[in-house]
Amino acid sequence: MAIYHLSMKIISRSSGYSAVASAAYRSGSLMLDERTGLTHDYTRKSGVAEAVILTPATAPAWCTNRAELWNAVEKAERRKNSQLAREIELAIPHELPQDAARETVLAFVRENFV
Repeated sequence: MAIYHLSMKIISRSSGYSAVASAAYRSGSLMLDERTGLTHDYTRKSGVAEAVILTPATAPAWCTNRAELWNAVEKAERRKNSQLAREIELAIPHELPQDAARETVLAFVRENFV
């Protein structure tokens, strides 16, 4: 039985968060935060099925590079209380095959956010 869950959060500096650190954690990757000089290594994190960056057709190619994208966000936002990103978390029924779940999520993101 599927249980509905949707959570939306703001990633902001005033809460002590970094867009680069958040992106590294969620993607299970290694990223250098150019603003702080800190390296965020989550390459040993388990549970990351896939990490995808979707961009509009008109976006420059560098936007598909996770480290460049989130460091550009950090650089553009200068205030100490900057809202850097939005996180949207939703539950997908376990009964849905993984490839169908992937396509459903990608279609939802393309339709609503790209």
